Amino acid sequence: MNGASREALAAARERLDALTDSTSVDAAQLAGELAAVTALLDREVSLRRVLTDPAQAGEAKAELVQRLLAGQVSGTTADLVSGLVRSRWSQSRDLVDALEELANVADLTAAQQTGALDSVEDELFRFGRIVSSNTELRAALTDRKATASAKSELLSSLLGGRADAATERLVTRLVTAPRGRSLEAGLESLSKLAAERRDRVVAVVTSAVPLSDTQKRRLGAALAKLYGRQMHLNLDVDPEVVGGMRVQVGDEVINGSLADRIEDAARRMAS
Repeated sequence: MNGASREALAAARERLDALTDSTSVDAAQLAGELAAVTALLDREVSLRRVLTDPAQAGEAKAELVQRLLAGQVSGTTADLVSGLVRSRWSQSRDLVDALEELANVADLTAAQQTGALDSVEDELFRFGRIVSSNTELRAALTDRKATASAKSELLSSLLGGRADAATERLVTRLVTAPRGRSLEAGLESLSKLAAERRDRVVAVVTSAVPLSDTQKRRLGAALAKLYGRQMHLNLDVDPEVVGGMRVQVGDEVINGSLADRIEDAARRMAS
């Protein structure tokens, strides 16, 4: 997003955080209702255009939202969506993207409130690895001819009782309503949102052999010092990895051994 849309989303994220700080707000319910509104506006293009039309008064658009959603969602959700349509958007589709992101953040907040955010982060990462290594599963989950209910049932059989409820909700929404994204891109986006909930950067670490707890702590501390932010390590094992270890932080990829990387980090901080 650019310009007005980015500012509108940032303001909406602040309102969402303020709402979910209250114990009276059910973050999981809020996530589900925001996802339902996302689906509505993704489907109803003409309505989406009306709600993002800069020629229309913000209050008029907010009143329209209140009428449309009355009795369908909670007052909290209706008020949050009303605030969104009062804002200016660079493109009408940005409003839908923002709603989807808010729904995902609300579900991650629900996981955080129950102490399950770390588990959700790890489960999203592991699920991505499973999908990337299983072509038949990926084909089934991305088959455009398969119904949403069939995909939901498949995911329920895979994740039900094995993953946190928030993980299952997030993955199910992504698979059943990809909105033009690849499954891999969607999972990566969810992982980044999960990391942001704790103001952490995700480092994907692939090593030739499993790291010990001491190595994990040392690597996490070195990367946190290097990047100036707390790190969350997503760990994977690949015996063929070059140099014994591969670390990816955002778009930066580092190949080499743990010792080499820590020494390089020290040199960079000293320069």
